[in-house]
Amino acid sequence: MEQLKITGHPNLRLKGDIRVGGAKNAALPIMCATLLTHEPVQLRNVPSLRDINTTMKLLRELGVSVSELQHDKVTVQAYGTISTKATYELVKTMRASILVLGPLLARFGEAWVSLPGGCAIGARPVDQHIKGLQAMGAQITIEHGYIHAKAPEGGRLKGARIVTDMITVTGTENLLMAAVLADGETVLENAACEPEVTDLAKMLVSMGAKIEGIGSNRLMIQGVERLHGTTHSVVSDRIEAGTFLCAVAATGGDVRLTHVDPTIMDAVLDKLREIGVELEVGDTWIRAKMDARPKPVSFRTTEYPGFPTDMQAQFMAVNAIANGTSRVTETIFENRFMHVQEMNRLGANIVVDGHTAITEGVESTALSGAMVMATDLRASASLVILGMVAEGTTIVDRIYHLDRGYERMEEKLAAVGATIERVSGMGEEI
Repeated sequence: MEQLKITGHPNLRLKGDIRVGGAKNAALPIMCATLLTHEPVQLRNVPSLRDINTTMKLLRELGVSVSELQHDKVTVQAYGTISTKATYELVKTMRASILVLGPLLARFGEAWVSLPGGCAIGARPVDQHIKGLQAMGAQITIEHGYIHAKAPEGGRLKGARIVTDMITVTGTENLLMAAVLADGETVLENAACEPEVTDLAKMLVSMGAKIEGIGSNRLMIQGVERLHGTTHSVVSDRIEAGTFLCAVAATGGDVRLTHVDPTIMDAVLDKLREIGVELEVGDTWIRAKMDARPKPVSFRTTEYPGFPTDMQAQFMAVNAIANGTSRVTETIFENRFMHVQEMNRLGANIVVDGHTAITEGVESTALSGAMVMATDLRASASLVILGMVAEGTTIVDRIYHLDRGYERMEEKLAAVGATIERVSGMGEEI
């Protein structure tokens, strides 16, 4: 089992340029959306990640032609005989696999999709997906661990007004993909506004879909008979960018991020400025300079454009060495403080009280390297950040979590001055 070995130092300063990759959370639904047409779809700025490889494997299992991912580009074509069953063996490893449900049902009139797995960060039910598809006329049953969905007689879904009980990103994406081939108009109320949803909608429009209200919480879709192929470049990964900016906030230094879209990162950039990071922003770059001990920041996670849950752990790593006390309240996922005990192993002083974590910042010299375990994707990144400022050697175990969402993170950090490498470990239980 691979691990990351980090030789940390309280006086580390990062310096240089880091290229930010395409957003995993945009690329996954976009790849699933290729099921909506028999024509080829060329995708650019696709990151080479574990979840991307899983999605490619899933699509191939369905009978889709998927080229090798080379130089951030992949071509997908769902023509010929396409299976409508997504099996447990692949779906169990990645929750986003549920995103084949809407496209398969919309184009082929039926879908069998295993109930999904993924990170152990709390319940993420698919009931909103099911409720929305039922409103569009689908008959849905849960059988032997599978969602079996069937379009109404005639094989096409019907437009409907759908109000979800909660804001759900994957739910919005699934229903949006289903609606573009439905008969009539579909209105999605309480839709997620995340940039990754917007990126999916823009690609669907380039394929011939008719969608209004893109970027808002009310999407209006006029169903069309068919979609065609397209070429689309995936939006930059705002979470990867935010993670590297948190690394600079913790270690200090001067780093410029390239191939990034600052306009979709307002909440994160505001908090970084509050921490004390000096930011310069261009159209496709962000420069971060940090020379002082971080100031503590408190926040609540919430849906976009609020503070993203996917940045909570990384900011907590910065708060761990901040000059004062901070309170972080997690409102999205109930189990997303599993990194706290691992951070405390490095010397942090964090206490969890229900949905709130209270961090009393310590001097970076109070941290010392240790063996820690990654518990989910973003927790992995937070441990890397804290490990870089903890004196001595930190080993981060179970980095397969990290590889789900960060492309060659250790290489990017090493290139700007961190002492970090991937090593083969024994896979000890901690």
